[in-house]
Amino acid sequence: MTTPQEKAAAARKAAEDAARVAAEAMAAAEAAEQEAAASSAAAPTDGEAAAADGGSGTASPESDSARPAAATGAAAKIAEGYAFSGPALELGTVMVDGVADPVARVRIPLRMMNRHGLVAGATGTGKTKTLQGIAEQLSRAGVPVVMADVKGDLSGLSEPGADTEKIRARAAETGATDWAPGTFPTEFVSLGTGGIGVPIRATITSFGPILLSKVLGLNDTQESTLGLIFHWADQRGLALLDLKDLRAVITHLTSPEGKEDLKGIGGVSSQTAGVILRSLVNLEADGGDTFFGEPELDPADLLRTAGGLGMITLFELGQQAARPALFSTFLMWVLADLFQTLPEVGDVDKPKLVFIFDEAHLLFAEASKAFLQQVEQTVKLIRSKGVGVFFCTQLPTDIPNPVLSQLGARVQHALRAFTPDDQKALAKTVRTYPKSSVYDLEEALTSLGTGEAIVTVLSETGAPTPVAWTEIAPPRSLMDTIGEEAIKSKALSSALYGKYGQSVDRESAYEMLLASVAAAAPAPESAPAPGRSTPQDQDSAAERIMANPAVKSFLRSAASAAGREISRSIFGTRRR
Repeated sequence: MTTPQEKAAAARKAAEDAARVAAEAMAAAEAAEQEAAASSAAAPTDGEAAAADGGSGTASPESDSARPAAATGAAAKIAEGYAFSGPALELGTVMVDGVADPVARVRIPLRMMNRHGLVAGATGTGKTKTLQGIAEQLSRAGVPVVMADVKGDLSGLSEPGADTEKIRARAAETGATDWAPGTFPTEFVSLGTGGIGVPIRATITSFGPILLSKVLGLNDTQESTLGLIFHWADQRGLALLDLKDLRAVITHLTSPEGKEDLKGIGGVSSQTAGVILRSLVNLEADGGDTFFGEPELDPADLLRTAGGLGMITLFELGQQAARPALFSTFLMWVLADLFQTLPEVGDVDKPKLVFIFDEAHLLFAEASKAFLQQVEQTVKLIRSKGVGVFFCTQLPTDIPNPVLSQLGARVQHALRAFTPDDQKALAKTVRTYPKSSVYDLEEALTSLGTGEAIVTVLSETGAPTPVAWTEIAPPRSLMDTIGEEAIKSKALSSALYGKYGQSVDRESAYEMLLASVAAAAPAPESAPAPGRSTPQDQDSAAERIMANPAVKSFLRSAASAAGREISRSIFGTRRR
């Protein structure tokens, strides 16, 4: 009779035999796969050859003799998904098991750059350098770029990069065998007159009530009231150019005369007006008054090229560091302005402009429902104008889902998962990627090194590419700031400085309302001086007021106000 101990020993032996057989089978399967990979390497497919060649018209072509024959194994399979026939931007090379294959290229089709994208990752993981490399290649392809340089790290685009052994080695690892230091045409502009770049402004009228409400931190009721104030000013032909114009209109509408003007279209409560006025005062104290005014930015100045290279326009905060929400919201105004001014072009071989929002979480933090809806609409529709939009932030969850769903390219640098909220964000991020048989994405996203990213983009047919753990190629320009003095010097020598350098304060709502008060005020009567002409020979008080140039200007404006309401569309911004 078999004892329990003997039964256990027999079962253990059977399990060991089964494990040995399974291991042998696995080894045989791996050997077969390696043999098949070696065969495909000896005779690469057309797609692999295209990947090795860098594609026709790519931003960084390389000679065939400078490369290994072909990628192998899992890296080669992934690289097949990035072997595009048309021009493409080179991001880097595929990594498997910690090893980068210089031939397994990861790329973004140039014609798909207007399908938008996301560059995300924790602080210090390499997001800025990834954006720098993308901007360089777009410029080389003749595509202008607008970037938010929140920390001043991107000014190095205007100077050649350091030629060191370390950078050369990384360039070789990432397949950029033709790497050489380079510079790119760069404009330095600042939000308002307090920065170190060319001052850029917007008028209150053009900015619109929805964007201004975001800057002022107004609630839905206050935003609605501000919209009514803009509507009234538009109907009267009163140009709101700067903060004093808006304050003058609000003050008028809360006066007895102003309340009469608003009969039939609503009213402005003194309490709500007080909140808006206090917010305007705080904005002015933080330097916002230097931003609103004229001359206003002309979107055409963002669409320039220089010597066949796309112009890279870098926006820095200037004195708006205390109000980063104003900075990000202003960039949204620029995008909305482009949407309204550019013609429809449909699908094009390369975008007319690529717009990059750094610190994108500032754009969506505490935003109203109306604001979020307009951002979603802008991102969704501006693709047909030939404009691509890339958001850069720490977590993909910083971007609202309706906007996130519009972003075709994903470049995800390392995530940190130190807290329960971090873990939830990590799990949500994993679900936004196609499934991978090569990587455990949850583990990969927390294991990425600096300058490495998990990438998927849209192919030329619009299908998502395979997930690729990518070693990012180094930029060719300087990976450091050039310093404030150098930026100031470049800004002062720019052609844009002559256009935007000096503020202009022309007649607007403030002056017009002052003139109307003067016109309505009765003139004091005085006795004629002895020996002077009789009262009938003197100009009446009304005639003297009517002769005042300011009053004449106001009356001309009022007379032509009928039918002159400013046309508004997206974000309530003015149509040009």
